[in-house]
Amino acid sequence: MPPPATTAEKEELLVLRNTEKDVRRGADAQTQPPVFTDKVAERQYLKERLAAAFRIFAKHGFDEGVAGHITVRDPIDPDTFWVNPFGTHFSLITASQLLHVDHTGRILTDSGPVRNLNQAAFAIHSSIHAARPDVLCAAHAHSMYGRAFCALHKELDMITQDSCAFFEDHVVFREFNGVVMQTEEGAKIAKALGGRKAALLGNHGILTTGRSIESCVFWFLSMEKCCKTQLLADAAGTTVKIGEEEARGTFKVVGTEVAGWFSGCPLFDVVDRETKGEHKL
Repeated sequence: MPPPATTAEKEELLVLRNTEKDVRRGADAQTQPPVFTDKVAERQYLKERLAAAFRIFAKHGFDEGVAGHITVRDPIDPDTFWVNPFGTHFSLITASQLLHVDHTGRILTDSGPVRNLNQAAFAIHSSIHAARPDVLCAAHAHSMYGRAFCALHKELDMITQDSCAFFEDHVVFREFNGVVMQTEEGAKIAKALGGRKAALLGNHGILTTGRSIESCVFWFLSMEKCCKTQLLADAAGTTVKIGEEEARGTFKVVGTEVAGWFSGCPLFDVVDRETKGEHKL
């Protein structure tokens, strides 16, 4: 799990709560991710949240056959991660079905019964988790507007408040060599990503990362919508860009890790309510 929020992050969260009218309210609302002293309990919690993340992707139509994957770093053995079994629809995934994989591609014994590993998932995510110790979760899928925008091989323009969450925090990976099957290709993506939260993979699709599952999922949904917005705006006419100073200031409110986590939490609340906990099985 990510470390407790810093004082600066708490202040940013306070700004977010005071300026956005649709932020969750209530005396019991958390202001930072839970902190665990029991690593076994933390592992189970993360597996349940990961299963919920797939349900969220399914709700938004991010499935494309068997393509797409989300991973979470294991809290007990950080050199391993959990990922969806290859060939199982996002909407059917439960915590007990997830695969536990090490950085050699070995499927560990505590994995679910369907032990099919998506080679592209391993090639991309093993490289990212190895290169970025700060990343808890990484997500990639072939969403409609993301892959359309990725065909343009350009960065998002800062034309809306929401796009400012990615100001100087995303990259375009312009090298497309077919389906990513080799770890060498995954390493190139990880190198291009650097320390940023997201990448637009040319002729491919969106990739996002986060220090929490919630932030990673929210960044993916938000970037998908930003791609759609820019495609629509560019088709309508000449867009007016937000200035660098204004974009940077807006990023400090909507683009931080704590803002991503907090914005993503309601998505998981909906899954908990709709599935009645089925995804946790």
